Amino acid sequence: MLTGEDVVPVPAAGEAPFVTRFAPSPTGLLHLGHAYSALFAHETAKACGGRFLLRIEDIDHTRCRPEFEKATLDDLRWLGLRWEAPAWRQSPRTDVYQDALGKLKAMGVVYPCFCTRAAIRHEIAESARAPHGPSGEPVYPGTCRGLDPVEGRTRIARGMPHGWRLDVEAALAHTGALAWYDVRAGWQDCRAAEFGDVVLARKDIPTSYHLAVTVDDAAQGVTLVTRGEDLFHATHIHRLLQALLGLPTPTYYHHNLIATADGQRLAKRNRSVSLKYFRERGETPASIWRQLGLGVPATAEG
Repeated sequence: MLTGEDVVPVPAAGEAPFVTRFAPSPTGLLHLGHAYSALFAHETAKACGGRFLLRIEDIDHTRCRPEFEKATLDDLRWLGLRWEAPAWRQSPRTDVYQDALGKLKAMGVVYPCFCTRAAIRHEIAESARAPHGPSGEPVYPGTCRGLDPVEGRTRIARGMPHGWRLDVEAALAHTGALAWYDVRAGWQDCRAAEFGDVVLARKDIPTSYHLAVTVDDAAQGVTLVTRGEDLFHATHIHRLLQALLGLPTPTYYHHNLIATADGQRLAKRNRSVSLKYFRERGETPASIWRQLGLGVPATAEG
């Protein structure tokens, strides 16, 4: 089921042991792909005498559910993973993210966006040459970037729904050239502009994945971010935010993804690959680890 081979990294001579983390969102049941990611982070920290942390990314109150958070913790414990207590939760940290957004506002590198999703889709559809990001999805066309600041403040004062977008061009002009390091892919020049002006806060959610994960990795002292290769390109945005906010830049390892037998990416909506499904079938934690091909932690033997 592996799409390729991953090797647990070790710190270079003289470097401190890694601090890793697993950061699931409680929007559904964990599946084999989550198990792979969690084990990879766990075993990487264990191999060098480092620290393994758990963060529950529950900031999206429209999709996150308490029952999924409980199921996540139950699954991880059943798998035999141990993390430093207590696990972090994002939802109580709204003020921290707002402070970070405030710094970016003061720097003039974010702007309010009053576009609805439907309006953005329409504008993109009207342009035959709409640019596409690394994922193949069209990037935001910059509709509100040139809005007069006075008009923006007036709309906000009137209570118009809005989000906040990162002005990537202005941000890169502020930071200059940047780079980041991935263990598998080597040094990468920061190409944040390929994403367009990403959302950093929405009208109904006070922060975005990009902003919250950047702030939290720094706050928790994470030195090696291990996550799926589907998030490789997002790291360009995170590197830019780190530079803007004066935060340290960790090393990255974007590991392979687990797929179904026909090559389809795993999804939370697919019950047949959920850890709960395997538990109900009588599988043991050790059998799950063996399926994933990364060895069996002593705490999961059975």
